[in-house]
Amino acid sequence: MNSTRKTSSVAVIGGGFLGMTLALRLAEHGRDVTLCEAAPFLGGLASPWQLGDITWDRHYHVTLFSDNYLRSLLRELGLEQEIRWAKTRTAFYADSQFHSMSNLVEFLRFPLLGAIDKIRLGATIFHASRIKDAKALEKIRVEDWLKKWSGPRVTDKLWLPLLRAKLGENYRDTSAAFIWATVARMYAARRTGSKTELFGYVPGGYARIIERFAELLERKGVKCCLNSPVTAIAGTAEGDVQIAVGGKDVGVFDDAIVTAAAPLAARMCPQLTSGEKARLNGLRYQGIICASLLLKKSLSDFYITNITDPDTPYTAVIEMSAIVDKGQFGGRALVYLPKYTSSDSKDFDLSDDEVRELFLAGLERMHPEFRRDDVLCFKISRVKFLLPIPTLNYSDNLPATSTSIPGVHIVNSAHIVNGTLNVNETVQLAEVTAKRFSSQTVVRKPSPQFLEHELAQAHS
Repeated sequence: MNSTRKTSSVAVIGGGFLGMTLALRLAEHGRDVTLCEAAPFLGGLASPWQLGDITWDRHYHVTLFSDNYLRSLLRELGLEQEIRWAKTRTAFYADSQFHSMSNLVEFLRFPLLGAIDKIRLGATIFHASRIKDAKALEKIRVEDWLKKWSGPRVTDKLWLPLLRAKLGENYRDTSAAFIWATVARMYAARRTGSKTELFGYVPGGYARIIERFAELLERKGVKCCLNSPVTAIAGTAEGDVQIAVGGKDVGVFDDAIVTAAAPLAARMCPQLTSGEKARLNGLRYQGIICASLLLKKSLSDFYITNITDPDTPYTAVIEMSAIVDKGQFGGRALVYLPKYTSSDSKDFDLSDDEVRELFLAGLERMHPEFRRDDVLCFKISRVKFLLPIPTLNYSDNLPATSTSIPGVHIVNSAHIVNGTLNVNETVQLAEVTAKRFSSQTVVRKPSPQFLEHELAQAHS
């Protein structure tokens, strides 16, 4: 990192899709951009890793046909035309049985709910899909809202197990806006004219996308500093921003944009006021322990199996090879077993061997035909600050993107107010943020209301 200040320079902290897209757009608008990433690779949550003799995504990702922001970015990278699309099948695992719910006929036959229950469930989803502004839903607990529309039985039998699987006990303080955002994403493709949602992937996975993205950043003049953990960000008396890497290397910039999770951003910026730190640390996060399994053969033809059984050690089964051509995996199957858990859960202290034993035992119970010698590779990813929980009155309590430190700004996934956490929403957040920042020669005090307004406009 250069220790001398650059003209109209900006440091972007974090090399995930938010940071990469911000760096790209700011460079295109004439800023001198340095991208700092603690890991030895770009991509963040979308980064790939090695599974046996193949390279694929560390966490499960798909592109929806309605993911316009991501598809536009892939177009710039020359990859959109290579997306392969597939229809998917979905199942529920309850009472030790699999129940497919992949089409209308299967929904009508779904044995866990009665006829009236299904009508109320369908009405709930339809009603949520018609809501244009979720601000009022932020004041209502998701459980209360679901019981009003779906009824106690559907809520207890279906909705609450799914909420607990994703949010744990945090669901009790989650607003109804969470369900609205989930339904809105599910229905997005139908609003564009498609009768069924299509899931897609780029051959080669995100490894190929990130490689192409890195090449574009280099062409645009972005300096990517990998293995560069930022330990401190401070404003100077001259109005500059100093950034320390690894506790010693100091870079001087006009501006810095931190894309790290809120608690991490608070640690990086010791000059923040106590109120700012309290707001950042007050955001509640859900973490994930996610196992990737390369198997000799498939478990099923379901892309996602939702699990309502509370004794299962993971919260879903994602069979990526139900969508992706198995040729991408050397003819084998790729399965993800995610366990969503609170960021302070003791589950993060479990060793790899302990997680492996728990998860494989769970697979043996779910799939009696499964054999452990079918496992060719088993790897575990842990992320403590994955999903910001949309608690009651979430947007009212959201930290501003500007800070009291001149030139220092914090933008992260917590600012995805009107959507769910996925790559498309992340790219959209970056595009909106970059639009605001690039409109000024040197950023100092951007309006915290601008980002919320722009995101609301983009979703309308």
